[in-house]
Amino acid sequence: QVQLVESGGGLVQPGGSLRLSCATSGIIFRLYSMGWYRQAPGKQRELVAEVTTRGSRNYADSVKGRFTISRDNAQNTVYLQMNSLKPEDTAVYYCNILGSLSNWGQGTQVTVSS
Repeated sequence: QVQLVESGGGLVQPGGSLRLSCATSGIIFRLYSMGWYRQAPGKQRELVAEVTTRGSRNYADSVKGRFTISRDNAQNTVYLQMNSLKPEDTAVYYCNILGSLSNWGQGTQVTVSS
């Protein structure tokens, strides 16, 4: 059974930084491309960053240059380093196997506000 546990969210001022972690279990982690998604109130969930099995990375235009996704195959964990945070980054952040529509974790709330 796939389990995804996100952590690291919180309240931060504009311009601040956070590092999110997503611990996975129930999958052979190194075989899957992974993504970080977010869902703001009243909006659809969107993909913000992805990392392939080979370590290639892609980002949504809205976070490019500010967010960095990484993975640790030994720890079965994917990370999202978020810098220069803006109020519009406020959302619940989730990780998942790239393209998966199921097995969502509880997410971690990120609030950017002064």
